[in-house]
Amino acid sequence: MTPYDIALTYYNAFNQKDWATMLSLLSDDVRHDSNQGATHVGKDHFTQFLQHMDDCYDETLTDLVILTEPTGTRNSPERVACEFVVNGIYKKTDGDLPAAHGQTYVLPAGSFLDITNGQITRVTTYYNLPLWESLVKQ
Repeated sequence: MTPYDIALTYYNAFNQKDWATMLSLLSDDVRHDSNQGATHVGKDHFTQFLQHMDDCYDETLTDLVILTEPTGTRNSPERVACEFVVNGIYKKTDGDLPAAHGQTYVLPAGSFLDITNGQITRVTTYYNLPLWESLVKQ
């Protein structure tokens, strides 16, 4: 699969809540840079992160745009940028964030993926946390 195909498969799996397929695309030592949070390494951590997110949020991504380096000359790792809109329901209060009671939100976001030898080795996601908080303080 091309880096584009890997990213598309990854985000299609996200929308289908097919965590097994998402995880199969990650390297065992995947680096996960969470929005305004710490960097964690390893598929085990990412598995726990997905479970936590699934407990607290029900999200679908729309308007997905995947950007890859077109010449194919950057091959270790390949870098992919993704832009999307997060359409979500806040199901369960997440730590110190505002209380959850089924609020809906629509939020622009983006991510960067590094891909080496057909596996995602880095996932970095960005969104505007203060905007999200304003959307769920209903």
